[in-house]
Amino acid sequence: MRSRKKEIIIIPNVTILDAGSEGKAIAKVDDMVVFVPFVVPGDVVDLQIFKRKKNYAEGKAIAIHQYSPDRAELKCPHFGICGGCKWQNMKYESQLRFKEKQVIDNLQRIGKVDTSLAQPICAANSIFFYRNKLEFTFSNKAWHVEKPSDETVFDNNALGFHVPGFFDKVLDIEFCALQKDPSNNIRLAVKKYAKENKLSYYDIKNHTGFLRNLIIRTASTGELMVILCVAEDDEKELMALLQFIYKGFPEITSLQWVLNTKFNDTINDLDIQVFKGKDSILEEMPAFSDSKPALKFKISPKSFYQTNSEQAFKLYSFAAEFAGLKDTDVVYDLYTGTGTIANFVAPYVKKVVGIEYVPEAIEDAKENALLNSSKNCTFFAGDMAKVFTDDFISKNGQPDIIITDPPRAGMDAKVVEQLLKIEATKIVYISCNPATQARDIQLLSEKYSVGRIQPVDMFPHTHHVENVVELILKN
Repeated sequence: MRSRKKEIIIIPNVTILDAGSEGKAIAKVDDMVVFVPFVVPGDVVDLQIFKRKKNYAEGKAIAIHQYSPDRAELKCPHFGICGGCKWQNMKYESQLRFKEKQVIDNLQRIGKVDTSLAQPICAANSIFFYRNKLEFTFSNKAWHVEKPSDETVFDNNALGFHVPGFFDKVLDIEFCALQKDPSNNIRLAVKKYAKENKLSYYDIKNHTGFLRNLIIRTASTGELMVILCVAEDDEKELMALLQFIYKGFPEITSLQWVLNTKFNDTINDLDIQVFKGKDSILEEMPAFSDSKPALKFKISPKSFYQTNSEQAFKLYSFAAEFAGLKDTDVVYDLYTGTGTIANFVAPYVKKVVGIEYVPEAIEDAKENALLNSSKNCTFFAGDMAKVFTDDFISKNGQPDIIITDPPRAGMDAKVVEQLLKIEATKIVYISCNPATQARDIQLLSEKYSVGRIQPVDMFPHTHHVENVVELILKN
């Protein structure tokens, strides 16, 4: 029996109404919500529906009849294919409006929060070249915008970013506006060298090929780290390529490499080797108070550090301001990472206790405390739900203030229960996911009321937004 072809549904002259989740925009067709990528609220388009569910549909714009006044001129030649900057076609002031709305909507709808003390979103001064870290992927399965004909010969090797929805397809990047120079120049030089020397690119399906990933980290101090990840142990080719990179870019502070033969790209559990230079780079951040010296942070290949250094200072400043720090305070920094927030608040309080799941991050946190002479900081590694217990608190002191910055999934229910039991005077909740933050705040509302709310834009041209909430113990 012949299978029936799917019906192609085209709906003409549909107005894009709003910005939605995952960077997609929202339209409505017969009361059905339709998610549409790479369009701007206010556009009038012809929609092709390609997926239909019970409560929503997904579509794409196949023609634009009227452009929104919120549209912006594109800077990146890869927009619409690379999934990195889905809102780059929207004016920045409009991006900010939708991000602020996203925060308020989640807090009101999920958290049942009174948002009357919400402050305007903190905009980024730099909306391009703001990232201090990018990771590029080598692949022998390049994504081609045009379908190859019999006469066309395409290079199937790509060095760039994964195409959304295709785990094995990588878009070759000619120019990226997210990280300052020499990021683009290093990537293009490595690609040129690989082509001239016929180096093989990684095949993610068969797990073969030499070149796998290229990670570039920059710091506000001007220091530069490059990490080359390879999937085959070919010392001759590896040393020649590393020597080429180091000779071509003498400004590199730390050039390292790692052999990764696993089925995933993570390198946190691997032994990373230094080829030339230092094993880390140094980042600097202004202190919360002008009377204190700037903070220094050691960034190693496995370190987590906010990828927008300039906005990270603003984010931490809001957290410190909301905390109302006093020199008699004991502060707990939950999900401390490499201790950046702990070190940021340490000069103004009696004691800081940091807890983090990743042991390597805690080692970095301890080093950062030494680097900043933060003698009042102590750090502990372990599962938050298991470490953050009554016994732990009795040994380390009753916290006056708790700062929590959990991953996107939010806090474990046991952690929330413990927070309610402790009854710290204040909780400052930092989140990269307003939905899970709102959920946790609703659980904490039994004993805490919401004070100030401060959204911060860390990632221009994306739908992502950070948010800081002040929670005040009732009575």
